[in-house]
Amino acid sequence: MARAQFIRPADVNALPSKAADARIPYGADSLQFGDLRLPRGKGPFPVAIVLHGGCWVHAFAAVQNSAALADALRDAGVATWNVEYRRRDDAGGGWPGTFHDVAAAADSLRALARRYPLDLARVAAVGHSAGGQLALWLAARPKLGAESPLRTGDPLPLSGVVALGGPGDLRDFASYGGASCGEGVIDKLLGGSVEQYPERWRDASPNSFLPLGVRQVMLAGESDRIMPRRNLDAYAAAARAAGDSVEVVVVPGAAHHEVMAPTSVAWPAVRDAVLRMVDAKPRADAP
Repeated sequence: MARAQFIRPADVNALPSKAADARIPYGADSLQFGDLRLPRGKGPFPVAIVLHGGCWVHAFAAVQNSAALADALRDAGVATWNVEYRRRDDAGGGWPGTFHDVAAAADSLRALARRYPLDLARVAAVGHSAGGQLALWLAARPKLGAESPLRTGDPLPLSGVVALGGPGDLRDFASYGGASCGEGVIDKLLGGSVEQYPERWRDASPNSFLPLGVRQVMLAGESDRIMPRRNLDAYAAAARAAGDSVEVVVVPGAAHHEVMAPTSVAWPAVRDAVLRMVDAKPRADAP
């Protein structure tokens, strides 16, 4: 029997997307910027913070990998802030820079809302793969201890998180993720093993802070090897036991990258999950 042909990262990068309304820096580094896309109309618009994946490695993915998704969500009526950030192999990335970047990008929405019609009461984080982990971490960071190097004052509240094939438990992912992301992927991200830096592994892993206190959708293709069903269910069960509202959505006929492609079988589930997290209805003219 022929093996199913699934979408590759290069296929996602090649998807067409309309230009962003603005590319805006949130820091001084060349990788500290986001692309803002606004729906038609006056607003104020709900917002999706979009975080691309790529195993926390520069060469694997960049902001172009999430451009088509961000554009399609804009067409569905959600403003999108498609964020670039430093990865572990970028100068200043890894621990703690990657986390500082994502936090700063999220919090910069407060300044953007003074210039653009954004509804900061309806902000969801939407991340793919490694970006899914970072999206869940954005919801977890208000619970960081005062002594944590990742702690910042007054984190922007989220109304929900959509993790697209992204892990919520870094120890769990480290036990099998090397096959896809390279051996010792989380050790390299955090600068050492869990035995060396248990506090880093705690502070970086969303499941350390359950309940997160926001609604979550864990969405993946049924053939996703980065986020297999058993691992989705294990995180969801732990989060629900702690008191969180977590929905697991598994898309038949999809693998890891279909969830980033508005042309794929996964798109309706992705679109609807994001709209639920920002309490929005689809536009009548949306695809």
